[in-house]
Amino acid sequence: MSYAGSNPDPFDPSDPFSPSDSFGPSRPRRSPLRRPLTVALAALVPGALLGWLAYEALGGTGSGGANGTGAGAGAAPSVLSSPATGADSAGSAGGDGKTGVGTGTASATASAPAGSGATSLQGKVVVIDPGHNPTNYQHTADINRKVDIGTNRKECDTTGTSTNSGYSEAEFTLDVAHRLRTLLQEQGATVRLTQDGDRPYGPCVDERARIGNAAHADAVVSIHADGAGTGQRGFHVILPGAVHEGAADTRAIVAPSKDLGKLIAGDFTRATGTSPSNYVGDGTGLVTREDLGGLNLSTVPKVFIECGNMRDTKDAALLTSGAWRQKAAQGMSEGIVSFLHGS
Repeated sequence: MSYAGSNPDPFDPSDPFSPSDSFGPSRPRRSPLRRPLTVALAALVPGALLGWLAYEALGGTGSGGANGTGAGAGAAPSVLSSPATGADSAGSAGGDGKTGVGTGTASATASAPAGSGATSLQGKVVVIDPGHNPTNYQHTADINRKVDIGTNRKECDTTGTSTNSGYSEAEFTLDVAHRLRTLLQEQGATVRLTQDGDRPYGPCVDERARIGNAAHADAVVSIHADGAGTGQRGFHVILPGAVHEGAADTRAIVAPSKDLGKLIAGDFTRATGTSPSNYVGDGTGLVTREDLGGLNLSTVPKVFIECGNMRDTKDAALLTSGAWRQKAAQGMSEGIVSFLHGS
């Protein structure tokens, strides 16, 4: 009710809003609408309070995903329970906090256990063959002994090569083998080494092949480094040729070994940034040979990899770098994992 234009007497007892009511002895008059309004308000206030509390609990104003606060945390469970898509994974590397998806997806990825899901190599067996042996040079008579490799007879093993500064091929291959083993075990694979510096020499090339065969390996990789001339650089992967002679029969493993070799060559290039050999393989990084007992006597997919030329100063600088050797192991691992997922 407005007072505008009425100019009532502030002490008029007939005016229900007059201040005289607070001083006079008469009982105040009540509006006929006062009781219904009071009841209505009494009902509305609790309902409004409950509604506001429910609204705040369910998101409320200022808690939407638009600014990455409030509801962002509440939305996280639904994000974490959904598999990350390629777009989510790409966008979650930094997590911009605008939607909560970046952070939620990154947490789900980071918490996934090693060797789980699509990357698991549970049940797969990989044999790593570190070329030569650090103490072969102390057992020349033993390693010069000839063994049958199917097509002919060759020395049990050799001392391997070294850089001009004296870093041996045997040291290199064992270090890379350890790094590769760790990476594959993290993927869930069972990994066995043909030697771990735990024997006086060897094993001989025929025994190296038998170790992979007896393990029923899904893949075998023999790690080496070359001893070519200065200026000859790069890596190459050696594949078994089709041999069927004497104790050797590689016909069943030629095709899968070639697949394994191609995958390793591609991933080795990407991981290390090095190029395929400029002196063998016509730039493909792949060479086929029929004169290596470790390949001829294998009955499971197997390749050799010559990671670089230890006699070239530029290649030697890479081979003697622990950081580069880790990249080399990573490249081999990625190629092996790709092969095993497709086998």
